Amino acid sequence: MDTQKRLSRRDFLKLAGLTTTGAAFSRITKLWENNPLLPPQSVKIVRVTARQLPVYKEPDFESEMVTYCHRDELVYVYKEVVSPYGPVHNPRWYQLDSGYAHTAYLQVVETHTQEVAYHLPNERQLAEVTVPITLSFLFHKYDGFSPLYRLYYQSMHWVSEVGYGPNGQPAYGIRDDLLPITYFVPAHHMRLIPDEEITPLSPEVPPERKKLLVNRTRQTTTAFEDGQEVFHTDVSTGEPYDKPGATGPSTITPLGNYYISLKMPVRHMGDGQVTADIFAYELPGVPWVSYFYKTGVAFHGCYWHDNYGQEMSHGCVNMRPDEAKWVFRWAAPESPPNDRVVQGYGTQVEVVV
Repeated sequence: MDTQKRLSRRDFLKLAGLTTTGAAFSRITKLWENNPLLPPQSVKIVRVTARQLPVYKEPDFESEMVTYCHRDELVYVYKEVVSPYGPVHNPRWYQLDSGYAHTAYLQVVETHTQEVAYHLPNERQLAEVTVPITLSFLFHKYDGFSPLYRLYYQSMHWVSEVGYGPNGQPAYGIRDDLLPITYFVPAHHMRLIPDEEITPLSPEVPPERKKLLVNRTRQTTTAFEDGQEVFHTDVSTGEPYDKPGATGPSTITPLGNYYISLKMPVRHMGDGQVTADIFAYELPGVPWVSYFYKTGVAFHGCYWHDNYGQEMSHGCVNMRPDEAKWVFRWAAPESPPNDRVVQGYGTQVEVVV
């Protein structure tokens, strides 16, 4: 069993100050090997996913603002509070060192370093990031390594080779599913997913006897088998802007009856830029994607917010990664392990208001 490793306050500061040079690869690798402990009074670590996150004196948006946290800071949480001041859809707040922050843009993270597999069991293998943040690097024949995307806890990726990074440590080569590039990540920051972990759920139930119901008003998704509820959770559907904008179609999740037609365990969503800019619209490694509408609307895991029960997406149904994985495994068409894309006439999806 892998040993959980945690970060000290000094390590947090090191991570926040990482440079964009090859030395960053070495520093971030060593960061998870120090094995410091959390302060005894803290309960969890969270990553800030917003560009700038306000911290308040009390768990109330009308309270005095005392400071800000910034994108990719790792912060200690000392207490989780359900605030009487709301917001109603998600009244959860975290008590931090300096005050209170709403949970919407705070991702709970853990650190589990992994044993390195020097030989892949398959031509390509699904892998999950198991540290809060890791850096990826492109290799250029003449220029060497250069930094690329930051990859985040619970994102999923296709490992296609085993090699070495700029510090000489073992690294997995990740084949991007949107762009024709391979980049490298410290191997012990990623868990290879065994085939048995992603086999279909309830395969004995015919596809026509399964159904997914999305309720936009309640912001929930429910799964049924023969009319009996087998799964239920809160989700985040599309923000309620019904007019197409400069970036494309409407962001509201469309009402109606559909069928899951395409599934991908990994999807790079965004503009398709090869960039190290952490504020660019690039989301490599979006996990457990099940498409059901022609404009690319899908169920998928979300590692960039924790605000379920509120519209948050560009049209998709955002879910916690483990719950999106359940839907991916349960819904038809069935997905054999390590298939990049599976197409077919699958499970019914009804979106209601």
